[in-house]
Amino acid sequence: MQEKRYSEMTGHELQQEIAVLNEKAKKAEQLGMVNEFAVLERKMTMAKAYLLDPEQFHPGNVYEIEGAPGHYFKVEYLNGVFAWGFRVGGELAEEALPISMLKK
Repeated sequence: MQEKRYSEMTGHELQQEIAVLNEKAKKAEQLGMVNEFAVLERKMTMAKAYLLDPEQFHPGNVYEIEGAPGHYFKVEYLNGVFAWGFRVGGELAEEALPISMLKK
């Protein structure tokens, strides 16, 4: 059976998926599986992005980056659940972050 994409899941299904991923991440961390833990963390971040409303994030605004205190991201535009823009005071390379990484 093919797995559903996060974009096809209901809010309830996303919350269940996040709970499962969280449990797997805890086990991976306990077993010292650093790469597996990092992959699961990224999957959780993506699933959380689909629980948020992109309309709540606005081009031109600056948001603190979740998990990186003191680092900020200026949104240029949104595409789905991704905010495209630049890190404030960082490299001038445009990048995309899932909106779940932006603190309001």
